[in-house]
Amino acid sequence: MSPLRAAVLQAFSASGALSRADPGYTEREVQLRMATAVADAIDVRGTLVAEAGTGVGKTFAYLVPTLLSGARALISTATKSLQDQLFLRDLPRLRNALALPTTVALLKGRASYLCTHRMMQARHSTDPSDRWAARTLAKIEAWSQGTSTGDLAEIDGLDERSSVIPLVTSTRENCLGSDCPDYRSCHVMKARRDAMAADVVVVNHHLFFADMSLRESGVAELLPSVEVAVFDEAHQLSEAGVSFLGAALSSGQLLDTARDMLALGLQQARGLAAWQDLAAVCDRAARELRLACVGATRTVEDSGLRAPRGSMKLRWEDRASRPAFGEALVQVGAACAAAHAALDTVSELSPDFVKLADRMAGLHELTERFVESAQPGQVRWIEVTSNQCRLVESPLDIREALREQMAAAPKAWIFTSATLGEDDRLSWFTEPAGLSEAVTLRVGSPFNYGEHARLYVPTQFPKPNEPDHPVAVARLAARCARALGGRTFVLTTTLRALQAIGDHLKSAFEAEGDDMAVLIQGQLPKRQLMQMFLAHPRSVLVGSQTFWEGIDVPGDALQCVLIDKLPFPPPNDPLVEARVKRLESEGRNAFTDYFIAEAAVSLKQGAGRLIRSETDRGLLVVCDPRMSSMGYGKRLRLALPAMPRLESEAEALSWLTMLASDR
Repeated sequence: MSPLRAAVLQAFSASGALSRADPGYTEREVQLRMATAVADAIDVRGTLVAEAGTGVGKTFAYLVPTLLSGARALISTATKSLQDQLFLRDLPRLRNALALPTTVALLKGRASYLCTHRMMQARHSTDPSDRWAARTLAKIEAWSQGTSTGDLAEIDGLDERSSVIPLVTSTRENCLGSDCPDYRSCHVMKARRDAMAADVVVVNHHLFFADMSLRESGVAELLPSVEVAVFDEAHQLSEAGVSFLGAALSSGQLLDTARDMLALGLQQARGLAAWQDLAAVCDRAARELRLACVGATRTVEDSGLRAPRGSMKLRWEDRASRPAFGEALVQVGAACAAAHAALDTVSELSPDFVKLADRMAGLHELTERFVESAQPGQVRWIEVTSNQCRLVESPLDIREALREQMAAAPKAWIFTSATLGEDDRLSWFTEPAGLSEAVTLRVGSPFNYGEHARLYVPTQFPKPNEPDHPVAVARLAARCARALGGRTFVLTTTLRALQAIGDHLKSAFEAEGDDMAVLIQGQLPKRQLMQMFLAHPRSVLVGSQTFWEGIDVPGDALQCVLIDKLPFPPPNDPLVEARVKRLESEGRNAFTDYFIAEAAVSLKQGAGRLIRSETDRGLLVVCDPRMSSMGYGKRLRLALPAMPRLESEAEALSWLTMLASDR
């Protein structure tokens, strides 16, 4: 037995460090299995892919062996909030329990840190008539006087979608580097210095892949010296990588750069170029590009397409073949070239002009790239929102990029999540990540689903493609919520279904004079919706993708989860289409190998909201009769934790009534 494995066993034992630090600690066999597997991977500098069900305690299972190894480690997780949880809560707690002198650092992307130089510029560029922006800026300036990290997450109530944040943070394109007058006190550089000096550095997946693409975030300097790399919430790794390893050109980028050019030109080079005219040309080109992406006015009317809610993906071929689209791209290129030429003539006045010229040149290069055909192995699409368009080119998966990183320097690679596949090889994750040779481990949840949970799949129910399906889902949800007294989630697979089900649910409660509250995603920020749901038990929360994972509601606050239909990937999504074509070219069955596998993992994620602790009890309802009637339904049921299946709605409502009476 290796010294590390022995130390891990001792730490997790009944008399070990974790037990001494926490009186409520209990040994969990599944947690120990995972922890020893992580220790073994660290010992041999191997690769481990570990799926750990809800309640295993996977965070401690990988952190304890990593800390006890004394190895320099990089830990990457899915979101900035999970980063903060690791850095502020889990790592300090374990470091103290294990009595280790480990130094820990947190590293986020540029957009998370205040840039004092740009904050000073924002005072002059912010519209004084915009009182909300002025108040937000004043709040940031007051906070800036006392912060030591510059991490904007420290500011209570600051919406991360605020339009002020891009004005007070830097990007790779507009950062002045060592030419910046505030370089010595730069929060981004301080965070990177701290990371280089620390034993354990916490990053996120987006930062990791942004660095692989740009070599700019500080991770590139870290990786060669790291001996252990851990990726928590690894089920999000592939999509994070795909979104960063390609290229993107947005109308928003052009508008932002034009805005910065106009502000700086009028401040520091008034009269030396026609800044207002140049900015106006950029604005017009950006807006024409978006119109060309959506379609000409006549096409919009013919197709019924309107400014979309959220984001909508369009096939590249459907737009690129139109003359208006090509003309719009040419206009963007010409606008960028003219702006670049003007900025180049005043570059000696300030480093800011040099950076602006580089940004315009970069946008021009991107325009030229999208004028040409895509490279082999890349897929293109267009994303349109209510205020901008985005041209995207990306790889189909992350396997080549990840293999390149793993071959660069020997280290232990640990990938873990509660949902990584439905077979023992965890093929859903390992195949697109190029990890087919990795050691795999599956440890199930220690929770007693057999006693505490039930599954109900209504068989006499409209199919998802039938027009009355949303109404039927809403009415069933209303009956379940009444039996339970609220405490219900409805998870939808699309935003369209979200709104339809939410509206019908409200009508159902109003018709009966019920005081049940219906909380619908999009009406308020996610955090506020969750606070309202927890504060008012007689509530039903209707949420789409953002509520399928990362939501932890233990106890009896949530006891019923309804899923509107089986979460198959949208077949007309350009990335999905490209992946299907590749599978078919290999002679494989895309439905079996891709669509069902994707649905199984998503179903596990949604179902995972229901049971979050040893004492939780609840009902999972899948409002899709195909889960019973189709042959693949058994495969999807087997992907879920083993729970008894109820055969009728009467049984389901009876189970909920019992749960309500036991509270």
